Amino acid sequence: MNKLRLFLMLRRNMKLSNRRHPMFEQNKVAVVFTIIGVAFMSIYLIAIGTMLGWGGRGGDEGLIFAMMPMFLVFDFFMRFGGQQLPSLMIKPYLLMPIRRSDITDCFIVMSMLSSFNLLWLLLLVPYFFIVCCGGLPFSVTVAMLLVCEWLIVINALWYMLVRTLINQSMWWVTLPVAVYALPLSPMLFLGAEKGFEALIEFCYDNAFSTVAIAVYAIATAALFAVNSRLQKKLATAEVAAEEKKDFQNTSQMAFLDRYGLTGEYLKLELKSAIRNKAIRQRYVQGLVLITLLSAMLAFTDVYDRRFAVNMWCLYCFVFFGAVNLVKIMAPEGNYIDLMLTHKENILEILKAKYYFFCAVLVIPTLLLLPPVFSGRFSILMLLAYLLITMGLEHFLLFQLAVYNKTALPLNEKVTSKGNFENSLQLVIELVVFFVPVALAITLTTIFGENIGYTILIALGLAFTLTHNIWLRNIYRRFMTRRYENIEGFHATR
Repeated sequence: MNKLRLFLMLRRNMKLSNRRHPMFEQNKVAVVFTIIGVAFMSIYLIAIGTMLGWGGRGGDEGLIFAMMPMFLVFDFFMRFGGQQLPSLMIKPYLLMPIRRSDITDCFIVMSMLSSFNLLWLLLLVPYFFIVCCGGLPFSVTVAMLLVCEWLIVINALWYMLVRTLINQSMWWVTLPVAVYALPLSPMLFLGAEKGFEALIEFCYDNAFSTVAIAVYAIATAALFAVNSRLQKKLATAEVAAEEKKDFQNTSQMAFLDRYGLTGEYLKLELKSAIRNKAIRQRYVQGLVLITLLSAMLAFTDVYDRRFAVNMWCLYCFVFFGAVNLVKIMAPEGNYIDLMLTHKENILEILKAKYYFFCAVLVIPTLLLLPPVFSGRFSILMLLAYLLITMGLEHFLLFQLAVYNKTALPLNEKVTSKGNFENSLQLVIELVVFFVPVALAITLTTIFGENIGYTILIALGLAFTLTHNIWLRNIYRRFMTRRYENIEGFHATR
């Protein structure tokens, strides 16, 4: 089988796999929301491309290359939202009589030709259409367009390498930090404004030169070769059980014994967060993200509007819950039959999860103290979002325990395929991120900040103090649907 036939076969298999996924039928509403989101994003990209085109026509056609570094950084972080790594996709084919290097290369090429890489054409095509109408020769226009799209493909290979390394160790986060900090180093010597201008001018003058084209070719070949070798090695090691196991020394946590069965499930939550690589990475990533946001809010004026300040404050508090609780009971779906062997086991699990995620809120509370000291946040605002998250937000997220019925492998990544199994998950995610902010802005506008945040504190306290009541209500509704949920868990193990 030649590589072209192998590529076409693998591409067809991937499409069939997506359609045969157990959540394909349940994801219809999520797909509709995704299409709407992509449509709005497309409008923004077309508008940005059009505005840049009018600014670049008539002699400043290289403007797009001055803007490409910012677009590439944004594209890099956007890919963390769902692009899968080849090492996750090639494992089913490793036992087939096909060269592993051919399989790996085909999946890497598939990632390079992904429709995600074509999304930026919505910005690039309007830009180059306008500058072409403004006098740029057609051949040069096409060449510049292809080079810009080539940079997007190189960025896809760069993301693939970084994400693979980060999955092995979070210390690899320093690699993209160092790479992105290096071009900004002139700011240390010339000042922030002059250094940034020097970077923009360098890209404007040199990004479409012969030397630059040679550098792009070398970067593409190097990244492809490194990714091919790394993806094949990791997939083979995992299938052959050669991956080094790093066992964590966890104590018996005897201090939780006094809480009975709830304490035992609290131990389970703690040990899962410590021992499970995927879950541990979620908390590490959240810690890094909240720290960066806290520093930006405390020491810069990037987010100085009231909506942005409220939004990011809430986001820091709700991050851990929104990432993990959207799939509540899904990990337990792997052994749900055992959980149902004793009366009210599920209720104790829900209580343990609630207490655990309330305790986790200590992390964002401490990390957000610098914005409080700098005057960006008030103490009332911090307490309001802390208690709203502890009460109302958790109340909403825990409702999904009744309706989630797809088992989640314990090593599943947050951004894996089929992240939303039903429309309610998507709706609740949107509500927990935006409704409290809208409510806070409305109340503080009408009553002033002190009274407005006090009302939010009272609302959060009401849900927090009554958690036993609504957790038992969730438990009863879960038990009413238990046979339907068990059937779903069994079908997706």
